[in-house]
Amino acid sequence: MGWNNLSHLRGALFAGVGDGSFVYFVHSFYAEEHPATIATTEYGLVFSAGLQRDNFYAVQFHPEKSSVVGQQILNNFLKIK
Repeated sequence: MGWNNLSHLRGALFAGVGDGSFVYFVHSFYAEEHPATIATTEYGLVFSAGLQRDNFYAVQFHPEKSSVVGQQILNNFLKIK
């Protein structure tokens, strides 16, 4: 739980978000890395922080609690068609 950085960002969801940007995680659950992984983070081990398959998106962190970076991600999501 707490602030952790994002790495290996891919796709429109993370447009304008720099590698290493910090976001806020509120729980200790995690999804293992997967071919659908579009962002990772590391906390003891590397795991998926963001996933995409077709038009479905998921993130492990809370963008609404992640300050300016979270706002950018939410804005990006609204622009995805």
